[in-house]
Amino acid sequence: MRVVIDTNVVLSGIFFGGAPALVIEAWGNGEFDPMVSPEIADEYVRAGRQLERKVSGLDVAPILALLIAKATVVLAPNLPERVCTDSADDKFLACALAGKAPVVVSGDKQLLKVSGYGGVVVVRPRYFVDHHLKRDLS
Repeated sequence: MRVVIDTNVVLSGIFFGGAPALVIEAWGNGEFDPMVSPEIADEYVRAGRQLERKVSGLDVAPILALLIAKATVVLAPNLPERVCTDSADDKFLACALAGKAPVVVSGDKQLLKVSGYGGVVVVRPRYFVDHHLKRDLS
């Protein structure tokens, strides 16, 4: 299954565990086909660097590089209109549409509100783990 993962899930999965960590683990294990656009990859790296500046001794670059290397890079044109309240979130839908990914995994409330746009379903990490990875977090 082709899937786009929002930056908040990637960084939460690396640092905090829970459902986002299971999503990242499944990505690393090849359990789904992650799609990233160059814009998304750039955002992963930029957000990772911001965290590194806040936390002494933190180095997320190797983890992000590995995840991005295990993804299919999709050139995603901008959407024909602004869809999300925060236009920066549109890149996740654009990537999903360009890469024919039916699912975006995100914890972003604004992105979750536009679930269904262009046939792309936006789900929380917990839902993805329960229903797509078929794992029980109890």
